[in-house]
Amino acid sequence: MPISLRASGVLVTTLATLLAASMSGCTAEHGTAATTSPTATGKTGQTPDAKPRPPKQDGSPGDILVAGRPITGSERSGIAIAPFKRTYTEGELYAAVTGYWSLAFGATQLESLLADDIKAGKDVVTTIDPAVQRAAYDGLRGQRGAAIVLDAQTGDILGQVSTPSYDPGTFSGNAIADQRAWVQLKDDGDKPLSNRALRLVDNPGSAIHVLVAAAALEKGLLPSVDTPTRSPAVYAAPDSTTQFSGDPTHCTDATLRAALRYACANVFARIASDLGADALASTAQTFGFNNDMMDTPVRAFDSTWPRKPENPTQLALMANGLFEVKSTPVQMAMVMALLVNGGSRVHPNIVTGSKTAMPAQRVVAQRTADQLRSALGDSFGTWVPSASAAWALSVTRTSAGRPVAIAVYISSSADSTSQASQVAERISAATRK
Repeated sequence: MPISLRASGVLVTTLATLLAASMSGCTAEHGTAATTSPTATGKTGQTPDAKPRPPKQDGSPGDILVAGRPITGSERSGIAIAPFKRTYTEGELYAAVTGYWSLAFGATQLESLLADDIKAGKDVVTTIDPAVQRAAYDGLRGQRGAAIVLDAQTGDILGQVSTPSYDPGTFSGNAIADQRAWVQLKDDGDKPLSNRALRLVDNPGSAIHVLVAAAALEKGLLPSVDTPTRSPAVYAAPDSTTQFSGDPTHCTDATLRAALRYACANVFARIASDLGADALASTAQTFGFNNDMMDTPVRAFDSTWPRKPENPTQLALMANGLFEVKSTPVQMAMVMALLVNGGSRVHPNIVTGSKTAMPAQRVVAQRTADQLRSALGDSFGTWVPSASAAWALSVTRTSAGRPVAIAVYISSSADSTSQASQVAERISAATRK
């Protein structure tokens, strides 16, 4: 088997019961409730006015802010035990950021995790840049996909989009119309209520090659991205008939620089065999894989790297982003952020002053990150036929010079690498304005 990779029905129940759930945080969400504090950083995504207002004194909920502007609101419901109903501004644009708060169907994401602050009338200040968010959302309109944009030095999430999206205001009450909207969304096969940016896991394909290349450099297998790898054009895993190939012109005895550029499956299968499973697993873990407590503060699903493959073929498949190697879009954005941040891994965070925010942690040498950054260039895309998925990853800098990492994912039965790359470029342009 030759393998090559190309680069390129719910009913409204008793209101009192559901109201308690809707603002208690006791939903299917996980994560650490973040205590927020006023912050005005002047970074991308922030303005001098990007700080919470004084807590409301009329008993109404606090709001979620983007660049100082509320993207949520509230109106009186006329119900004594639930006097306020949530409203949303540009709900579809920001649903992957806010989640929803419904009198009938509970709360998710920030609306759930920060319920105590919100109930107390306090605002929640996000790190989202409205121009970046708009660019990502407009670019992915009509696709099943996700995009996430990170400040590569701080981990601040500048954009977080999942499509198709939904308007949480259509079911925030407890009327028959809210029930109908909810049932329609729950029954939609495209799963608009899912947050793909944080909770979709799929094979990254050749996008994972950079991690394998980092392992080869960090473990001393190769001294440089410009060292020949002694890889045949077609590589068969030990004790296996499975063959891994690449473009014979560019992938025979290719350097890491060439192997990354041309997605040489043979090269990375050979490196995996030479390094062994333990070396690759430890590198994957330093990059953020196998972490089941990735809180932004909304918990992301863990990206997985099997620690003990059963045979050399599985290991070679893993080195090419296949088999049981699965990644979320936010994890792939972290990989790119690590490279542009000199080898330091950031922890993604979407709320200013959050307890889940963490300082960057150096996980690979500056020289390794610089070499890989040089080899990759500013952007690349890959199509994973077995997963019907396209990835586009890129790095850029804001007009103020801050490094930014971008990950775009599109699910499609046809090769959509070009579309994903166009979305990434659209986002990149928005960060530079």
